[in-house]
Amino acid sequence: MAGTAEVELNLDDIQRVAAFAATCARRALPIYEIVHPDDVRPRAAIDGAEAFAETGQRTAALRQLAWAAHKAAREVPASAATDAALSAMHAAGAAFLHPLYSPHQVKHILGSAVHLVLADPKAAAEQIEWVRNHADPAVRAVLGRFPPPLAGRSRFGVLMARLDTELRR
Repeated sequence: MAGTAEVELNLDDIQRVAAFAATCARRALPIYEIVHPDDVRPRAAIDGAEAFAETGQRTAALRQLAWAAHKAAREVPASAATDAALSAMHAAGAAFLHPLYSPHQVKHILGSAVHLVLADPKAAAEQIEWVRNHADPAVRAVLGRFPPPLAGRSRFGVLMARLDTELRR
């Protein structure tokens, strides 16, 4: 697309973001598995994100793992389990962060963390603190290259803006 601004982004940056997202999703996974112990789709998406973080191989299979976790989230009634599965989907999707200077790309960086917090609302403050402590300088540096997300009205949008602000400090 002509005229689209890009940010500096290399494979190592994307791998670091995917590792962070997978760590967030892995923390949320028990919430899903307690309710749906036989559904391995969210776990497989996290495993795929972790493999990408190690190898840097972005594949069609990884994209399919993300979509499978999304489907798992849609198949359950809206609940903490839904958010845990969506955290897994975002973990696999983090591998597809693009160097486009767009607030939409922030979802690839923070989507998994946002759904981790949403999956455990009674411990939201603790989860936010955990995210702050586990977002290393490399992840924060990548985040800082993108414009802040647009303030949303949904719980997801509000929380993403809050985490974004916290991690840019």
